[in-house]
Amino acid sequence: MNLGEPHPVDPAEALLRLIAWKYGEVQWLRAKVAVLEPETIAWGLSEHKEGFGPDGPVNLETTKAGPDVLWTMLREAEDQLADYASKALRAGVEERRVRIAEAQGEMVSFALGRIFERLELTASQQAMLPTVVPEELRKLGGAQ
Repeated sequence: MNLGEPHPVDPAEALLRLIAWKYGEVQWLRAKVAVLEPETIAWGLSEHKEGFGPDGPVNLETTKAGPDVLWTMLREAEDQLADYASKALRAGVEERRVRIAEAQGEMVSFALGRIFERLELTASQQAMLPTVVPEELRKLGGAQ
């Protein structure tokens, strides 16, 4: 895949993936901020220069009153996450996912009905279906 090369994408799926990535970024930043010393959140690293200058190696850190860089990045990422989530809700993404899941459920139900008819189950086997089938389907979905 080359940068800028077009790829077909479902807009709802792209937005959901973006939300998932942004949520991961927020979680990572929260973990980084959680280990900061409280006083560094308001008085922290504002600039770091490393490399070689005219006088040799340079490793300068500047601190000042103001939020730590990680704190600022966390707040910006949270704002972006809220924006993406809000856009997804306005676009009806969750509603669309529910409709897709319902349609898939109907197809599975239809297929199972056809399978059970073709198997010519006994009356006692048919009586077990309302219990066994939902239990096994819940296992597939991760619910217990």
